[in-house]
Amino acid sequence: MTARIERPLSPHIQTYRWTLTMALSIVHRATGIALYFGTLLLAWWLIAAASGPTAYANVQAFTGSFIGKLIVFGYTWSLMHHLFSGIRHLVWDLGYGFKANEREALSWGALVAGISLTVLVWIIAYAVGGGR
Repeated sequence: MTARIERPLSPHIQTYRWTLTMALSIVHRATGIALYFGTLLLAWWLIAAASGPTAYANVQAFTGSFIGKLIVFGYTWSLMHHLFSGIRHLVWDLGYGFKANEREALSWGALVAGISLTVLVWIIAYAVGGGR
């Protein structure tokens, strides 16, 4: 007869109280994955530009559509968020920002900076591109 050994269970998502830092850590990973797929769109655009006017027009028609603009906007936000969240991680790697108020400030800073810079880039792009 073997005795059953009671081992402690690992904590899981339901055990912890959600914080902004936890959520942005998950979003950082998700934006990293999104950047892989968005880079395929960027590669398609570059290959089409090198292939000729017809191929380029097809890509421009897609990216100019509502769904295309939505995807490019999401790619822009993913890039900006991942950038600022990466800077947040760099600050932590340097050994700073581990106090509770510092973690919150870095998290809010990354979130606000990513959204703000995305909106700013799109405003500038529309101003320069004439709303195309």
